[in-house]
Amino acid sequence: MTLVNFNNRTRNTAPYFNNVFDSLFSDAITKNKMVNKSPNVNISETESAYVIDIAAPGLKKEDFQINLKKDTLSVWAEVKKEETASAKDFTRKEFDYSSFARSFNLPESADGDKITAEYKDGILSINISKKDDSKLQHKEIVVS
Repeated sequence: MTLVNFNNRTRNTAPYFNNVFDSLFSDAITKNKMVNKSPNVNISETESAYVIDIAAPGLKKEDFQINLKKDTLSVWAEVKKEETASAKDFTRKEFDYSSFARSFNLPESADGDKITAEYKDGILSINISKKDDSKLQHKEIVVS
């Protein structure tokens, strides 16, 4: 194997040349990583409920749709791009909004009638209450 020294001085003498290629390659890599990106999710459980937290900054509460069909909770958001009459002449534009969808299979102990959602500080919190029967199912069994 041969090691090749990197000449950092060339990069400083002709930065415009190297930056063109860096920009092309880094944009292509970044865009490919973001193609099928869905937001990160935290799921926690308390004695009385399940909580699903979805990190979705930059959206409004009107952008979300949440549906429950049988035991599957579906969450999706779509941001529609608005065309303005006065279009700006961008040198580089990185703002790009799209849509995402996530589905969660709920356990039998989840109460589909008692689901609430709140969007605050870029986090969508979905609170799914447990059925009353499931709260009382925990008991200690004595070994004889």
